[in-house]
Amino acid sequence: MTVSKVPSSESRLRFLYPEGGPGRQIKARLKAGDVQLGGIVDEHARPVLVKLYHQAGFDFVYFEYEHVMYSPTSLADAVVSARDTGLPVIAKTPQLERAEVAKLLELGVSGIQLPRTETREQVEELRSYLKFPPAGTRAVAPGYGNSDYVQPENWVAWMAEQDKETTLVVHIETRLGYKNIEEIVSTPGVDMLYVGPGDFSIEMGHPGDYDHPDVAGPMADILAVCKSHGVPFGTTASSAEAAAEWVGRGASFFETDDERGLILRAASQLVSDYRRLIG
Repeated sequence: MTVSKVPSSESRLRFLYPEGGPGRQIKARLKAGDVQLGGIVDEHARPVLVKLYHQAGFDFVYFEYEHVMYSPTSLADAVVSARDTGLPVIAKTPQLERAEVAKLLELGVSGIQLPRTETREQVEELRSYLKFPPAGTRAVAPGYGNSDYVQPENWVAWMAEQDKETTLVVHIETRLGYKNIEEIVSTPGVDMLYVGPGDFSIEMGHPGDYDHPDVAGPMADILAVCKSHGVPFGTTASSAEAAAEWVGRGASFFETDDERGLILRAASQLVSDYRRLIG
């Protein structure tokens, strides 16, 4: 009787991610200049939504975990589905707190996005939670989604792999974050920077007007600082046309829209088409 050997986490990751693990995959593509599009999961954290996003051609999945509630099992299932589908996962942590970040990492999330990033100290604290000693203070917990539920054979190698996988995404949405942008972007360990145009437009005095000069101008300033430090810049554009303009300036990723907006637009178009033809 032949007993099959359980594959190591390293071999499983090589099978799932020929280009490297999910975190390394998105960072490599950004470095190569490929514009990355992320589908937002806002409420319905279900494998079917992840699979549909993959079919649609999204490059990564972004979980909005600051403003909505997910059941723990549905979030875990959706993250595993994304990993098995080959989609990197970025999630917004509800707050800068060790346990919140750890739970997302152990689910298999590779990118942690920090809302209201405003200081270098916040970035350094988040980096500490993302990296194992001596680079940080992350507690070891293999065998979960972080290793595709396979126990690593070599902890030293797996920890080094995880340090390469984890992706730190700062999220600028306040005047203070804008004021401190140089110290934030220049902090070692920043992998990506996202400007949240919703709250940023409020801070700049033009709620909801992403393209107003008083909003887009400071965003362009932030983009310039990112380019000077080689940090990929991303945002949520008001339209595909606006996104093209941002790409022309040097933006490299977008958190596009969530399932609510996508369903509403498609459903509205369907009803409109039917009404137009059948009265």
